[in-house]
Amino acid sequence: METNFSTLDSSFPMQALYALGFQPLDLGEWTFVTPTILVLICLLGLTGNLCVISILLYNSRKAKPSLIHSLILNLSVSDLLLLMFSVPFRAAAYSPSIVAVGWFVCKTADWFTHVCMSVKSFTIAIVARSCFIYASNPAKQVTIPQVTICAVMLSTWVVASVLPLPECFFTGAKQNDSSVICLLDIPPQAQEMMAIFVKLYPFFVYLIPFTIAFFYFRRAYGQCQRRGTKTQNLRNQMRSRRLTIMLLTVTITFCIFWLPEWVSWLWFWHQLLSGPPPPQAFITLAQVLMLSLSCINPFIFLIMSEEFKEGFKDVWKRLISKKSLVVKDKDEDDEKDKGALTPEEVPPDSVSSPDPVPEQPITDDNEEQSCSQQNFGSQDSKENPVLPDVEQFWHEREANPSDQNNDPIPWEHDDATGGSEKSSAKM
Repeated sequence: METNFSTLDSSFPMQALYALGFQPLDLGEWTFVTPTILVLICLLGLTGNLCVISILLYNSRKAKPSLIHSLILNLSVSDLLLLMFSVPFRAAAYSPSIVAVGWFVCKTADWFTHVCMSVKSFTIAIVARSCFIYASNPAKQVTIPQVTICAVMLSTWVVASVLPLPECFFTGAKQNDSSVICLLDIPPQAQEMMAIFVKLYPFFVYLIPFTIAFFYFRRAYGQCQRRGTKTQNLRNQMRSRRLTIMLLTVTITFCIFWLPEWVSWLWFWHQLLSGPPPPQAFITLAQVLMLSLSCINPFIFLIMSEEFKEGFKDVWKRLISKKSLVVKDKDEDDEKDKGALTPEEVPPDSVSSPDPVPEQPITDDNEEQSCSQQNFGSQDSKENPVLPDVEQFWHEREANPSDQNNDPIPWEHDDATGGSEKSSAKM
């Protein structure tokens, strides 16, 4: 498809209108650096968003999902679709020698990227409104029908799909040597419409939703600052305050990281004829920052939300338990198969009658006492060792208690006998 440069009026730049962002003919060092960064973003984002989606689905089985949780699920789904169907083609646009981009990809890639980003923008505005309602009265449980929640989520996708359609209509592919370049071909009769589109589109998908979001987040944070009189009210207010700060962090991050993309958009579409075009490095950086939001938001949820932390632990424990059960069943099956194939051979001796119980020899009480004394002595000798001379002395003294000549303390016996004689004389 040829690009009609001569029909562009003064409101558009007199240069090639590249789709898939800025795709120059001579990529140079961007051929390796940009695809590598985009692949890392894709891997991290897929892991984080799958984790968030699994936690939300796991919690929905325990209780009915709230509107805020459903909207967070909508954010994660849009991030997941963006990482699966947009980031790989953005990486392919910077490495045309690796992957050939076709006509369908050129026509729908930019449109699909703007659809997902617009869904996230509209969802954040609705989340801010829901957060304010919850912060106004945290103790009150507001039940919203599932039909209403699904209608709200579906409406964000419908509106986001319709708004960037002009960009999809005028995008095509052009063969350049061995690669395909995605370009915008604007016919003369559509230039006025495109001039209005490039001015109003940023207002509808960026300026208005974030203005609404910050307005409601400011009111919600003001409600969280009020302190209740009861303990339960304090707990609910602390929970609503943490929720407001988490969602406000997601909104501020989204607003900052998406801003360079709109600066390059306005710079490109409203530059002067003699003015410089947006630099290649700036446009590439704007795209990388915009797409990196898909891997940043899940980590914000997992770090700042206690509920997501507990849900992650529950999901992880459940996965580990399932894995251990599968491994255990597999081991049992292997043991059964092994026992069926190679039965254990029992030796003939073990089949014979059991051995008779040996008769215990009858021992005297003195022998048992001596054995117990030896055992007790052996234990005491381990703890408090006795010198051999002292041990021999006490052994001889116990063996011959009547021998008084060898008595080392005869005065004790004299005192004892003298005391007994004196007591008998008194009697």
